[in-house]
Amino acid sequence: MRPLLAALLLTCASGALAATADPSVPLGRLADAATPTAYRLDMTILPDRPRFTGHDEIDVTVKAPTTHLYMHGRDLAVSRSVATVGGTTMPVAYTQVDPTGVVRLDFPEPVSGPITLTFDYDAAFGSNPSGLYRINVAGTWYSWTQFESIDARAAFPSFDEPGYKTPFAISITTAPGNKAVSNAPEASVTTVGALERHVFQVTKPLPTYLVAMVTGPFLHPTGAVPVDAERLTRLPLGVVTTGAQAGRLDYAMAETPRIVSLLERYFGQSFPFPKLDQIGSPVMPGAMENAGADIYGDGILLLDGKAPTRSRQTFGMVVSHELSHQWFGDLVSPAWWDDTWLNESFANWMGYRIGNEWRPELNIGVGGIAEGFSAMNTDALEVGRPIHQHIATNAQIDDAFDTITYGKGGQVITMIAAYLGDDRFKAGVRLHLSRHQYGNATSNQFFQALADSARDPRVVAAMRSFVDQQGVPVVSIRRDGGRLVATQSRYGYLGSRPSPERWTIPLCVRTGTTRACTLLDRPTMTIDAAPADVIMPNAGGTGYYRFDLAPADWKALIAQGAGLDAGEALASDDSLYAAFRAGTAPAGWIVDAARAMAGNPNSEVALEPAGHLASWRRHGFLTPATMPAYRALVAAIYAPRLASLGGDLKAGAYAADAPDRQKLRQELLSLLAGEAQDAALRARMAVAANAYLAGDRTALDPAIVAPALGVVLEQGGLPASRTMMARALASEDASFRSAAIGAIGTTGRADVAQWLLGFRDPRLRSLERLQLLAGLAGTPETTGIAGDWILANYATLAAGGNGIFTTSRLPGMFALQCGVDRADRLDRTLGPKVRAANAGVLEFERTVETIRHCGALRDAKQAEINAAIATPS
Repeated sequence: MRPLLAALLLTCASGALAATADPSVPLGRLADAATPTAYRLDMTILPDRPRFTGHDEIDVTVKAPTTHLYMHGRDLAVSRSVATVGGTTMPVAYTQVDPTGVVRLDFPEPVSGPITLTFDYDAAFGSNPSGLYRINVAGTWYSWTQFESIDARAAFPSFDEPGYKTPFAISITTAPGNKAVSNAPEASVTTVGALERHVFQVTKPLPTYLVAMVTGPFLHPTGAVPVDAERLTRLPLGVVTTGAQAGRLDYAMAETPRIVSLLERYFGQSFPFPKLDQIGSPVMPGAMENAGADIYGDGILLLDGKAPTRSRQTFGMVVSHELSHQWFGDLVSPAWWDDTWLNESFANWMGYRIGNEWRPELNIGVGGIAEGFSAMNTDALEVGRPIHQHIATNAQIDDAFDTITYGKGGQVITMIAAYLGDDRFKAGVRLHLSRHQYGNATSNQFFQALADSARDPRVVAAMRSFVDQQGVPVVSIRRDGGRLVATQSRYGYLGSRPSPERWTIPLCVRTGTTRACTLLDRPTMTIDAAPADVIMPNAGGTGYYRFDLAPADWKALIAQGAGLDAGEALASDDSLYAAFRAGTAPAGWIVDAARAMAGNPNSEVALEPAGHLASWRRHGFLTPATMPAYRALVAAIYAPRLASLGGDLKAGAYAADAPDRQKLRQELLSLLAGEAQDAALRARMAVAANAYLAGDRTALDPAIVAPALGVVLEQGGLPASRTMMARALASEDASFRSAAIGAIGTTGRADVAQWLLGFRDPRLRSLERLQLLAGLAGTPETTGIAGDWILANYATLAAGGNGIFTTSRLPGMFALQCGVDRADRLDRTLGPKVRAANAGVLEFERTVETIRHCGALRDAKQAEINAAIATPS
């Protein structure tokens, strides 16, 4: 799973069947009373109808005589429920006993040993990526599934836990001409009355959350991944998408084979399933690694070769991430949701690693380092969780799919892999897969495989210190004659007092061109290092820690910003801004770093400090009197860089440039139009955007459509926004639709905000509705309007059945607010509602703490920040 837009999906609950109270109901893991051994699912799925039907047979081994069992099913209208025991069939009472989808089965007499449970039922389709859902695209209905984490139970009665891996025999009955796609190859199609029944080969053992069923009049071109050293037969490959996306399938079909082959080479074995379909969905806000049937958001998967660099980066990273899961997650699955981190952290690391190997010119790998440092902002809070977290209840499961799992976990894997070396780490991964293929494994078993392969038990101690405790280490480096003294502590924001922790840190320090690595497992250690004018305490930027330096060493490192390796530059920028937020570095150093790093050739590095400057504006740190100086500062730092690259807005004007150079230009244009409010540039953007809207698609580079449309809407106000919405909803071009809706949500105009909050149109999809709300909440001029609306409507937004992408992410909408008083008000007004919903509690408490720290920083540093902005260079 890669929830790229997890904070941007809004849905309302569908009607739930009444649950019966049961004080003994297992609210988390089921008791070890029964084990499923096989499923036979016969589904009738007609996406143009509001409900689907199913016939579900489950072979189960009951371990001791009992008159009742617990399993799963959510909001299913079960018309028949029976058990077959030793050739005798008996009725079974089926009762949903908890809103999360726990079911109690009551038998008329004790049962034990092998039995078969059979259910006939129907249920409503969802309208968002949760369970079995349907979407109308250009007047035609299609359906998809999204079962991670606990939403398979909304499609069929099941033992809906990752630890139960069984083969699935699946058939889908649908209208003639519809495609039906599942995890295994199609075995036959037969006529059943006026319908067609698609029967699939029996799957390899799978947990329920990896099952996929996709039905509708899809396009489904097929081909194959060629033979390679690890696989001696061609792997059937398909791309599945709605008819509205015709013409956008070639890129995925052409590029997927290379990624598959790179992964096979890394894992040292063939693709573990008999076929692969890459499937697009218009409402998927990320991607999902269903075995042999990955599902992606249309905008991620369906590109052409001329797509913007950032879009191709996302394709490479996300496809590599999801396909790596076919081994690490699908072939070997977690035993319980405690070990979600292992699947997702590893896949995140692989996404960047293999993505970078797939197309080195796209510079994908550095994004993993940036994501790891971004996660530190969450991990540094006092409220939080370790990567490896005990999960006791169903309500806690979706909390595990957050930046700690993806960003921190991925960077910890990066750090351990860099410390061990690629060959030793790879050997440990291969050993782990060989020990547990088509089964389940725990974190401890992964740690053991690494230790056994590397023959270094200290690796386990290092992993555990980062995985089993919360927090970010900060390593202070000070000179002591010809040596360096390293001291570790736990990082905390200004005014924060996090509890102390100690880590075993794979510390790599570069002095000059010399790199020295050691395990920092004590509070203070001496490091023998070559003398040099510049100290880089996180060589390569691969370590999950922040660092601090003496003032002279900070200034020397900042001065090197334009020439630093990308990973080291990002590490330096993160640690410097963290020192500022801790109250130990002056605001002027942040401005100095922006000036220095603007000349770095890497686009991520060149623009990363601009985000810190923009955050001061967005959080209200800058006074009105300082705003002209702020606009002038941004222009002074970044306009010369754009001038050196060229500022033509037309599509293809710089097609010969390297992809990262194209990306830098595109993002400089957006920055200068937005933060600098460059009047001449904005005027050119408006002219080009209007030409683009009039039909000249060459007038604007695709990467700058969104900011250019934003200029038009800011100038045109509510009438222009209404017109733009109509155009967006009439389009199935995922890129344009997203850009237009995003621009409407970020105009900063109160009249547009009020209109959007009352806007209702069935063509506006769940993801898009939340995209609009997030845009309003994330724009300073409308954040208060959006916040008040969310407070008033929170119970409806958070109500049941929203799936992994939604409810737990809603509180993050308030993150732009700043102030101790704001934090207290939010806790007082929204806190009881969040806790009553019992979803998103952790994200809410993180948001409240973030708002509180923002206020403390503003109170302490506002005058200093404004002075630094206003001081000429």
